[in-house]
Formats: sequence, structure tokens, C-alpha cells
Amino acid sequence: MENIICAEKLEFYYSEYADEETENTGEGKVLVFDGLDLEIEKGSFTVILGHNGCGKSTFAKHTNAILLPCGGKVFSAGYDTADESRLFDIRKHIGMVFQNPDNQIVASVVEEDVAFALENMGVPPDEMRRRVDEALEAVGMSEYAEHSPSQLSGGQKQRVAIAGIIAMKPDCIVLDEPTAMLDPSGRREVMKTVRRLNRENGVTIVLITHYMDEAAMADRVVVMDKGKVILDDKPSEVFSNVELLRDVGLDVPQSTQLMYLMKKSGRYDADTHIITETECADFLERLLLGK
Repeated sequence: MENIICAEKLEFYYSEYADEETENTGEGKVLVFDGLDLEIEKGSFTVILGHNGCGKSTFAKHTNAILLPCGGKVFSAGYDTADESRLFDIRKHIGMVFQNPDNQIVASVVEEDVAFALENMGVPPDEMRRRVDEALEAVGMSEYAEHSPSQLSGGQKQRVAIAGIIAMKPDCIVLDEPTAMLDPSGRREVMKTVRRLNRENGVTIVLITHYMDEAAMADRVVVMDKGKVILDDKPSEVFSNVELLRDVGLDVPQSTQLMYLMKKSGRYDADTHIITETECADFLERLLLGK
């Protein structure tokens, strides 16, 4: 399958400040990546996990040239992110959604905020109107088109921020912990929107999150530690490595944790590849019925 994002031998360091977990080279440079190779397939839903300072957000910012490599290359939608002449093309194809929706909402009316980037792109009014309507419908916010963003909940604001990206018709949306500041209801709203965009519209999703239940929804989970990929597979395979994930400061879905403890007890032949509540309930039912 075609790759929409490709990091080749990526090197990156901060010259002044970085999270304390990041390695200091002793030369006034704080190393994040030292030869990272990572590819994202077009149309996929990929989650990137890792504790603070592992490099996941730094990688996200490389995908649409917010940050540029100190060495190696990053190609987004086929463009070299270090090529300044292609910056507009890159950001047209690779959209970014950040943790705090208030940092992305710039207008006083929802539909005007969704149209903001389109105005800057010079999209004709008729086409702009169509795109705004389609984007708001895609995230379930059409009825709030004329509302003020200040009247919306956190989850609704984040959906408006996503609509602003959708209106640009990107091939890929990179979401950097978009539900971190939301309550459970808001998280569900955003994740429902993200899944639908991927499944129904074919938009490539790269999601950075700390929530294991969100990661379980993906096609692929990449686990990073100290700027390196240590696990890369289907969610069920990744989360079966319970002890390794614990060693790098990560949890696993509750269903997987239960299976792990049952298996560790030596009394049950539990499957640690189980990651959803439904799978867990089915296993427990068969166990209780003696099947």
C-alpha cells in the first residue's frame, strides 16, 4: 500500500529545552531522534503511544513541517518537508488537530471558523459554502453552524476544529492528544468522528493518545520509547506485551489487564490478545459455562 508519511533516518534535537526523559548529548543539544524510520500507510488508522518525552508529539510536528529534520528526511504526501516551496502543498494534504481546541478556533461564529482556512486558500464562495456545510455535517455539528464557539462544550469545540481541517480536504489528519482535555462524553464524540472519517471517507488518521481504549480502535499501534519504535503491530498483538508496556510506563486496556492477571495466576488459560470488553465478556461467559 502507498505510504502518505515516511520518515527516513530522521534525526532531530532541541538546542535548549526538552522533556527530562529525552537524552542530553552533552553538547548543548537534547536528542529526540537518532535515525528514526517510520511509515504511515495511506487510508490507515494508526495510533502512536509512549510516555511523555518519547518523541511522539515531535514526530507529529514533523509530518506537516512545523518542525524540520536535523538529519534524514520526512516525506508527507510525497513532498520533502524541508522544501519550503512545498509548505502549502504539505499542509493542504496533512491536517493537524491539537490538544486544546481553543488554540485552533479563531472566529466568533462556528461556520466562519470552519471557513477561515478556505478563505486564506482563496476558495471561491460557492465552493467554500459547500465545503463548510459538508465538514460540519461530517462531524455532526450542522445545527451549531451559527452558534458562538464559546457556547459549545469541549467535545463540540474539538469537533469544530476537526471540521476546519476536513473542509480543506486533507488526505491525512494527525491528531495530537485531541481528547486529553475532554470529559468522557466529549472523548466519545471526538473518537466517533475520527473513526467515521477513516472508515467512511478513507481519511488517513494518525492519533497520538494516552488512552488505551482509543488505541484499541486503531488498525495499527506504534509504541515509542526514547525516540525509537519498540513495538509496531495490530492492537491485539501490541497489548499482549503487558510487561514490556509496563516497563516503559504504559498501561493496557482493562480487558487485557484482566486476561493477563488470570493467565499469570496459572489457573486459567486466558488469552492476553483480548482487548475489548465484548471479547472479555465472551471469554468469561465460556469459562463460567465450562465451554
